[in-house]
Amino acid sequence: MFTTHISSACARCFLTFSLIGLLALAAKAAESYTEKPGSDGDGKFTIGPEYKIDPDLTDRGNPKGKSFEFTMRLADSKIFRGDDSTLEPAKKPVRTERKIFVYVPAAYVDGAKAPLLIIHDGPGQLSLIRNALDNLTISNDPNRKLPAFVAIAVQNGGNDGKNSERGLEYDTMSDRLARFIQDEVLPAVRNNAEIKAAYPKFALTDNPWGKAVIGCSSGGAAALTMGWFRPDWFRRLICYSGTFVDQQDDDAAEEAKYPLGAWEYHSGMKLIEKSEKKPLRIFTHVSENDLRAKDAEETYHNWVMAGQRTADALKARGYHHRFVFSLATRHCDRQVFEQTLADTLVWIWRGYHAD
Repeated sequence: MFTTHISSACARCFLTFSLIGLLALAAKAAESYTEKPGSDGDGKFTIGPEYKIDPDLTDRGNPKGKSFEFTMRLADSKIFRGDDSTLEPAKKPVRTERKIFVYVPAAYVDGAKAPLLIIHDGPGQLSLIRNALDNLTISNDPNRKLPAFVAIAVQNGGNDGKNSERGLEYDTMSDRLARFIQDEVLPAVRNNAEIKAAYPKFALTDNPWGKAVIGCSSGGAAALTMGWFRPDWFRRLICYSGTFVDQQDDDAAEEAKYPLGAWEYHSGMKLIEKSEKKPLRIFTHVSENDLRAKDAEETYHNWVMAGQRTADALKARGYHHRFVFSLATRHCDRQVFEQTLADTLVWIWRGYHAD
């Protein structure tokens, strides 16, 4: 019995040290990876008031990839179980399971370590992104080309705003959402039986520069928050109509450190300007008629002001940043996506190359 116990303990130690070693190697690989994206496409741009869909976001008859869908039960999660103390399920119901949508482009080669794009509020913009992948992964123009990334659209946990599961996941100033995606969603995608049947050697990159996130509204704020708190995992961030306002639960533990929620990025604490510059590439957007404060007492809920201040803070801190202000449009306006998303994807992936 004693010998067996020692052997088991040694085995556990070996596994622990092996995991630490692998993490160290991954970190070293990320540090050694370099790219030179240049500054083309950086800066502020105003678009509208007329809009039209970019042809690269339509079906142009190019080869199609494969689509997959599966579910994850909230009760099985160690991070977002649907029973957080901040929730009010009687008023804002919580889903029992969330859908995961995966698109593997035709250009993906089985066995390659694919870059990836996480899409909040899945399916979100997946239909447009799918077309962009079909059209631009095979582009002959090196300045108008996308890597064969895998699109992973993750459904939120339900409802919206304070005291909701979606609000907990997206508006909380912490690394919880990044950990959920990294530790639970990505392994579920890698191990999905249908994906593995179609691609026996299916693999996703561990390179943080190969991992992007896109979202709108609270999902946009969540994209920035994932990279802000875990740049070791996610470094390419796309934020449309970002909720950079005070929408964090009032009774969240994070209130002690970030009392104004995502408003702290650009005002109050001025997190972006006063923090050490992080290895991030960031797109932000706000609409002219985005959500606004109803009166002076609701300053902390003015999306237009928050979006502009966030853009100014990112510029002041010297980030590779692209900001779009769209005229005559509203919150998460689809016509903005239809005109800009192809350009946004090309810009956000600028400079990326396989490990």
